[in-house]
Amino acid sequence: MGRDLLFLLKEDFVDGAGAPYFCPDCAQITGVLSYFPKLRHHLDIRYVDFARPRKEIVSLLGEQHQGCPVLILDQPPAMDALAYMTGQVGGKSFVSGAKAIANYWSYKYGVSRPH
Repeated sequence: MGRDLLFLLKEDFVDGAGAPYFCPDCAQITGVLSYFPKLRHHLDIRYVDFARPRKEIVSLLGEQHQGCPVLILDQPPAMDALAYMTGQVGGKSFVSGAKAIANYWSYKYGVSRPH
């Protein structure tokens, strides 16, 4: 059995003039991974550049679903997990957004859920 694939934006990206940015949702997921390091054993974590198109995500989910963070499930979800899914493309189920991903991990791995 493979692992779920988590895409996060790299930190310190440029978007126009001024100081570099970070993605607040990606930072929140990084914090959840710090709270619950056991989650890392279930994930293949990849960091992508801010610039679009994000080719690795696009190749899996298409251009309309290249936002980060996004968790692409290795296996189809159980029926009781469908409520946590953000979408499905080409047979791949995914969860996008920090809170949705954290809620899914709470369901799947029994870690605390976001308040």
